Amino acid sequence: MRAALASVAMALSLLVVKGYAAWHTGSVAMLGSLADTGLDLLASLVTLYGVKLAAEPADHDHRFGHGKAEALAALFQVVLITASAIGIAWRAIERFGDPQVNEDAGLGIAVSVLAIVATFALLAYQRSIIRKTGSVAILADNVHYQSDVLLNCAVIAALVLDQYLGVSGADPVFGIAIALWLAWGAFQASSQAIDMLMDKEWPEAQRAAFIEVAARQPGIRGIHDFRTRRSGTHDFAQFHMEVDPRLTVAAAHQIVERVEDALRDVFPRVETLIHLDPEGHVDTDNPLVEADVTPHWFGKRL
Repeated sequence: MRAALASVAMALSLLVVKGYAAWHTGSVAMLGSLADTGLDLLASLVTLYGVKLAAEPADHDHRFGHGKAEALAALFQVVLITASAIGIAWRAIERFGDPQVNEDAGLGIAVSVLAIVATFALLAYQRSIIRKTGSVAILADNVHYQSDVLLNCAVIAALVLDQYLGVSGADPVFGIAIALWLAWGAFQASSQAIDMLMDKEWPEAQRAAFIEVAARQPGIRGIHDFRTRRSGTHDFAQFHMEVDPRLTVAAAHQIVERVEDALRDVFPRVETLIHLDPEGHVDTDNPLVEADVTPHWFGKRL
């Protein structure tokens, strides 16, 4: 929550100084940077709300929690970012047909340098929060602010080339480049949000590491129907675990608890659901489920 509040405060401060710089210099690149900062502010506000809502515990109507609020907030941001990118590109194209001389490049450069310094400080703070909490929303915000550093560098380059070196057309070119960068960022953000809403499986390396921890526990004869998904800062995993069919219910339950404890130690943010099956049991109604078996782990142990 504190990282989201820090993001809001910085975006609001930079919006004021960049607004003055964009009005005073008339630079399209600075205008693009101003629009990006305005979106940063709105995105930070939405992220703040999304993080707050996603942190709410599960309730009667949302048994899996509210984590997907982060994905919905991200999609809202994508719409705004895309609209801004189109507007900046349109303004830059108009500038090609009506070239204007930028004024007071020194002010624009000074504001951009200030923004870079402030952004580096925010990035460092966000990374410390990410290491502690693993928040997906703050991680996405961190990636977005990394792009802001590049955007501000582009503004500096555009102003230097246009006013000090006399390179005609540099400002609208950088304006278009910024618009393309914003559009690419919107595409990436939408992909991540859609993956979360569509319950995309974890990366293969993470799936393999999870199964390896479970398979090391004694008493397991096999694992199949392993499914995973992510919701905000929470991960969910479920699988069928095969045990000796001669075990009592109490003995089989002890194995389940042992596996859950081992997984919780290594993956503390994952909620795990385990279904017990007698060894050799096969469901014939879903070939895809039964194809997801990992016998090699058990061959190594047995």
